[in-house]
Amino acid sequence: MVALRFQKRDAGIDKCKLAQLVIKCENEIPMDKKNVRKLRNQDNNPCIDESDASQQCLNVNSYDKSMCTNYFLRYKSCRKYWQNIMVQRRREGVKPDMPTAAERQEMIAAIGEKPY
Repeated sequence: MVALRFQKRDAGIDKCKLAQLVIKCENEIPMDKKNVRKLRNQDNNPCIDESDASQQCLNVNSYDKSMCTNYFLRYKSCRKYWQNIMVQRRREGVKPDMPTAAERQEMIAAIGEKPY
């Protein structure tokens, strides 16, 4: 249980909302090194380049999201494309569901360019 200490200067703050925020923060799943490595693994995440590009855009533009819309759309298209590939492979019984990084490179080379 979370113990909250309120002083007289905190009288204007809704104590219930503050308690909910504290509890919400405690219930969040921390990103440990294992989860970060999994997200940065090329075999698990086919859209690392798009993710990095959108993050870099945000950093360059002082987190003005309106300046990075194209990067966000490209990342979203990438995720949608590879999600559809995973669904198709699952239906066909192909394992693993997500093609490896080498398989994806071959697929993109056969198409000629990234389809997203």
